[in-house]
Amino acid sequence: MSTVIDQAVQARLIATAPRSRTIPAALRYDRADPYAVRVVFPPAASLDGAEVEWTFGRELLQEGLRQSSGAGDVTVRPHDPDTTVIEFHTADGTARVHFDARDLLRFLACSYGLVARGGEGRHLDVDGDLAALLREA
Repeated sequence: MSTVIDQAVQARLIATAPRSRTIPAALRYDRADPYAVRVVFPPAASLDGAEVEWTFGRELLQEGLRQSSGAGDVTVRPHDPDTTVIEFHTADGTARVHFDARDLLRFLACSYGLVARGGEGRHLDVDGDLAALLREA
């Protein structure tokens, strides 16, 4: 059984100038990091030509499908019944990206099939992570 989910989606980058555009993105979930989800944008979608990856809580994504959620670098909220907005905040500004809510729901369902909601703690390797930290120190 695979321990990683990698789902390609189309997203719409909302901009005031020159205009909004459709961009590819990938949603990723790894059982080795059970509380987190990742959104990856390819180099063509970024201003500096480098791949951009954002990591945030799976629960934040789940909650943001129903109501405005998040207070930090990533916020998630429904835009309308079919669209969810994820905002990525940096010191340089904010990227507002629209996703099809069905794509996000399908992705979350797959992630919960891999690691059940509430069962994330059973997939953590605390001893291995601590050993890695001590090796780096």
